[in-house]
Amino acid sequence: MNPKSRLPAPLTAAQLHAPLARLLRPLVRLCIRSGMTFPALAQLLRELFVNVAEHDFALDGKPQTDSRVSLLTGIHRKEVARLRGAGAPVNVVPTTLSRTSAIIAHWLAAPEFTDPRGDPLPLPRTAEGDAPSFEALVSTITKDVRPRAVLDEWLDRNLVSIDADDNIVLTDTGFVPRGDDDRKWYYLGRNLHDHIAAAAANVSEPAPRFMERAVHYDGLSPKLARRLEARSRELAMEALKTANREANRALAKDKGGDARWNFGVYIYLEEPKDTPEEGGPS
Repeated sequence: MNPKSRLPAPLTAAQLHAPLARLLRPLVRLCIRSGMTFPALAQLLRELFVNVAEHDFALDGKPQTDSRVSLLTGIHRKEVARLRGAGAPVNVVPTTLSRTSAIIAHWLAAPEFTDPRGDPLPLPRTAEGDAPSFEALVSTITKDVRPRAVLDEWLDRNLVSIDADDNIVLTDTGFVPRGDDDRKWYYLGRNLHDHIAAAAANVSEPAPRFMERAVHYDGLSPKLARRLEARSRELAMEALKTANREANRALAKDKGGDARWNFGVYIYLEEPKDTPEEGGPS
């Protein structure tokens, strides 16, 4: 068989129109709700088109020119010249976020910090010897920040609480940033980027490279849809916890490098706007 016959058909702008319109709709809704106007979004897209063309579509051994960037993007050459040189978008994880994620991940994965069911143990602030404690947990991940400073920050963000026995308890909000927590905006960009990048790679290459699947049913009653959502949350959390435990164990023996891995799960439920709440009038 000719190897070229296994290549996917070239992508066209017409093919992208319908999926992009559906993909962008909730983002446009978020923009409007957040006060980002169309001119502001258009300027951001203009900058990104130039940046991606400049950094991701350069020819090997040849300098990328304003004319080629203009040809690839459809943006006027003078505008390209003005926008080029800004550098690739910053993808660095904020230090506090990276530290917080690493500590919580270890709390959820390490046997000494979890109960027989794999749930995070309530931890005393300090303990004698090798007994598990919040101080030992934090010190396992970083020696640069005092455990008390981490505790104060987490209490302020409602990531943990103090129980009646003065133990530190990880709350559900430790998994999901809420309110004015800046972490939710970082995760919005990172998780959507990775999901879209995986899907884009799968339609661009001869065979799907990444796992990107969904179970979906339409025409359901709202009651059944809610029940399936609740059950899928349980299944998803178990999968995430299992993946985290295995990754955390493997990390202890890994020599490190520049690679990155992300295992994510999403669940979506759509109901008619006039659907009554459970227990309400029908």
